[in-house]
Order: sequence, then structure tokens, then C-alpha cells
Amino acid sequence: MTLSEEARERLANIVERQPTKNGELQELWDMESGSEVHQYLESELKEYYYRNEDSLICATPEATALIDGEDSDRIQTITVTPLQAAIVDVVAGPDEESQSVVSVLHALRDAGEESDVNEVRSALRSLADKGIVETVQKTVPTFRLAVEREDVDVEVVES
Repeated sequence: MTLSEEARERLANIVERQPTKNGELQELWDMESGSEVHQYLESELKEYYYRNEDSLICATPEATALIDGEDSDRIQTITVTPLQAAIVDVVAGPDEESQSVVSVLHALRDAGEESDVNEVRSALRSLADKGIVETVQKTVPTFRLAVEREDVDVEVVES
């Protein structure tokens, strides 16, 4: 997706201020309402942002790379549940063969984490929404990290 100059500047605002709120962007972008901010995000920047567990606006790793450049040393901080943090530790890396939900479940159990397949599936989808893991479509969806582990600072919050 090619971004206009305005969209790129606004994406840079999100990268610099994340996590941020509609109200902060409304003021910065001189918009009438938080609803207008939301509409802009959905129409122009949908693939470059997500909302964290507190509904704050965050940039995806792809957005950060687009703004900072591929060789950026900026570390993205994400807030995740304990299960999501455990998944980041065990799921295949960006250059490895992707894993099915069941494979990730077994890797978690091998690491001493107890969970069920539905919780793991949900956690993987949430991490995919944040741009931290990618879904590789095979016969069944499989997953692997979308970024290097050292490029993400994982903050755990209790669910």
C-alpha cells in the first residue's frame, strides 16, 4: 500500500507517540472528533496500526520499519498477556518453518506452560493483529514471528 505524504506523516506521529489515544491525534491532526480520527485510521492506515488491550493506538512493526527504515534499531514495545509472552518465546522465528496452533501448543507444554488449543489460537490471532506473528496459510493456518525476537520488548500484563 502506497501512502500519501500526509498519511506517512500521520503514521510517523503514531510511531513516535505510541501508545496514543484518538484525542491526542485529534488535537495533533486538527480534526473535529475522535470519530474522525478513527475513520482516518481505518481508511488510510488500517494495515499499519492496531489497538492494544487498553484500546490505545499502536504502530505495527511494519509501520515502524516504514517510518524508521528497515535497519532501524528502534525496539517496539508490546503489552501482552502471560500466554502471549510465552508464545513469543517458543513460536518459530521469521526465517524458520511456520507452526500450526497444535505445534505451538506442544512447544508451550514442552516449556512448562499449560494452556488449551482455543486459548493458544486466540493468543496467536491477537499477536498477528499486533504484527508480531504472521499467519502463513497452508492446509491449516500456521504461524511464525514476523519480527526478530530481539526487536520486540515484551511487557506482560496479567489478564
